[in-house]
Amino acid sequence: MTTADKAALLASLHVPGEPLIVTNVWDAVTARVVAEAKGVKALATASHAVSFVHGVPDNEGLTLEQAIESARLIAGAVELPVSVDFEKGYAPDAAGVQRNVARLIEAGAAGLNIEDSLQSASGPLRELDESVARVAAARRAADEAHVPLAINARVDALVSAPRDWAGAMERANRYLDAGATSIFVLGLPTEGLVERAVRDIAGPVAVISNPTSVPLRRLAELGVARVSFGPGTLGLTLAHLQRAAATLTALGDYPEELGFTY
Repeated sequence: MTTADKAALLASLHVPGEPLIVTNVWDAVTARVVAEAKGVKALATASHAVSFVHGVPDNEGLTLEQAIESARLIAGAVELPVSVDFEKGYAPDAAGVQRNVARLIEAGAAGLNIEDSLQSASGPLRELDESVARVAAARRAADEAHVPLAINARVDALVSAPRDWAGAMERANRYLDAGATSIFVLGLPTEGLVERAVRDIAGPVAVISNPTSVPLRRLAELGVARVSFGPGTLGLTLAHLQRAAATLTALGDYPEELGFTY
């Protein structure tokens, strides 16, 4: 498939009630392993994990060149569509976002996440009009490349201001109007909040989950269209590795996974 084909497929997989499950990856080998798992239809990177692999912090500790090259390696390693966590677009303005997203598409990305906080999710937000302009810029880059990029616009408002529901929903729907194909809402820990977001957002809703989150089957019943796990999959992998190292160092039994070959 071409990148355009992959982008169209990725966008089509965001079905309310039949959520796309993306187990986040961070390099070529994790991409291949996850892509070969039964039932997997698309992949997504996690900026936290990609950053840690490079020995730098999240929140654009990566350089633009590192972010683009990581996307190229991961997208080139698999046949499935890949959505790239592109953080804040690695640019100070909308024009820069447009240029950078064009490069990301050239690298093979079928979709991207773009955030509306200025630094961390719990910190101050970018002004709404500016955030809308940045989503629109990503869409222009996609249109000019003739690639129907799946833009997963992240709304961080409920993390920094959990009582400002109206403000968060305004952001979500303005991003959809600007060209986002789905809205990634942080700060939905309960069934009631998930249900409310699905009702109030005029497009597919994406969430991030962990062991304390609403169960996956219930998220599907509530109408969620996409579920990811962010840095959780890196934590899962490292926890297994650390436990195995402790077992081996203590002259314990060989972990069964030690026989996994790839």
